[in-house]
Amino acid sequence: MRFDGKVALVSGAGSGIGRATALGFAARGARVAVSDIIAAKADAVVSEIKQAGGTAVAIIADAGDPAGIDAMIGNTVKAFGGLDILHNNAFGQPALPAGQSRLAFVGDIDEKVWTHTIDLGLTGVFRATKRAIPELLKRGGGAIVNTASISGLFADYAIGAYNVAKAGVINLTRVAAIEYASKGIRVNCVCPGAIDTPLLRPSMSLPGFAEGTLGAIPMGRLGQPEEMANVVLFLASDLASYVTGAAVVADGGLTAQTGLPNRISAI
Repeated sequence: MRFDGKVALVSGAGSGIGRATALGFAARGARVAVSDIIAAKADAVVSEIKQAGGTAVAIIADAGDPAGIDAMIGNTVKAFGGLDILHNNAFGQPALPAGQSRLAFVGDIDEKVWTHTIDLGLTGVFRATKRAIPELLKRGGGAIVNTASISGLFADYAIGAYNVAKAGVINLTRVAAIEYASKGIRVNCVCPGAIDTPLLRPSMSLPGFAEGTLGAIPMGRLGQPEEMANVVLFLASDLASYVTGAAVVADGGLTAQTGLPNRISAI
């Protein structure tokens, strides 16, 4: 998987899957735009890439804001002369008043949490995709890889807005894939399971959640950001030249099971 001569933009690249993907693109020859809302995080990843001999630029942008999307795409093109690959990965957490939880059943979801989650997690992906497509067409095509989730394929308790946003990302991926397949743009998404990232760690501290999660995963462990990055890199590469509209599950076997008990262990 090589990306020599390619320009890759990764949103939410300051940590987790985004950071691992940005490092992976750079290690394989791409010039990388490292976009994050937190300057220190973006700068740190750029420093890592440069220290390893790669080429990168930090772009500070809010992926939930139209102006931020314009800055993200526009500054990438300004820095590197074009765009070949977009990894839509940004997904932040809304700030809430002290003592208020973002975990709630549908009837109790705070509307600010709902609006923020949909704006960033779904509408932000749409905006970035819409803004990137003309740039990809100028290069004769390209690849878009979205970070979705197994939570977009199935339901969870108490994170309904997240479930809905990620389900939307999966079908947005499919729509864009069929609409632009004939123009040389491939659009796919990765659906991670439980991955050891800053987004999951607060839940892992809830009583019983870590034990229940690890017990439900056949591999018996959390996934690592680098393992998700490898899927993104494959989907963005020429090795996946006949893959578009796919939602690739990478969850350690979590959703491969019915959830019924192990019959052998019951004997």
